[in-house]
Amino acid sequence: MANDSVDTVKTKNEILIVDDHPFIIEGYKNAITRYNPEEFEFLITKAKDCESAYHIITNPAVVPFDIAFLDISMPPYEEKNIYSGEDLAKLILEYMPNCKIILLTMYTELLKIKTIIKTINPSGLVIKNDLTFDELIFAFDKVIKNEKYYSQSVLKMLNQAEENTIEIDQFDKDILFHISKGTKLNDIPQYIPISLGAIEQRKLNLKELLKIEHGSDIDLVQEAKNKGLLF
Repeated sequence: MANDSVDTVKTKNEILIVDDHPFIIEGYKNAITRYNPEEFEFLITKAKDCESAYHIITNPAVVPFDIAFLDISMPPYEEKNIYSGEDLAKLILEYMPNCKIILLTMYTELLKIKTIIKTINPSGLVIKNDLTFDELIFAFDKVIKNEKYYSQSVLKMLNQAEENTIEIDQFDKDILFHISKGTKLNDIPQYIPISLGAIEQRKLNLKELLKIEHGSDIDLVQEAKNKGLLF
């Protein structure tokens, strides 16, 4: 009797996982290899820091990756100016422009998240505190289907930002930081290269921006925190 079964040809996917914690790498690997094993075969390459990842990504013999999981905070490779998973993402986009990038981070600062989205536009962005085994599978499923995936904390921050979009520059951030630490206004020019008069004007502008013109420094700091401008 003839065998009517036909072997399914599996779709091969080259996966890169970069994280400085081996057990996290294994967790990602276990989740990925359990995703639809009848249809997909995953060839996984691992790297433990920016340096090892750099050599993998720039190696002309390496087959381009389909998906890359990158932790943002990792030991740097200063010799090549690679300081984070963000820099690795930019490197991948240069060498392997079709690779889908999933960034994982502990950062919960709104401006940082917005910068990552603006500069890298990853296929996936996950706050690690949101991450569970099922969530990782869900994120992977979205990305492999050419959809974007942002974890719940990312979506919450972005929704809050849309409701109340406020942009400030680095000097304003530094002023808020020193005020929050109790630094006297007269002493702030020691830390920020602008005049006391400019700092006083910026402080007034910040109060106006945050709609607390008659508020105290404590009110200013609290409102800045509420708006995601200070953590």
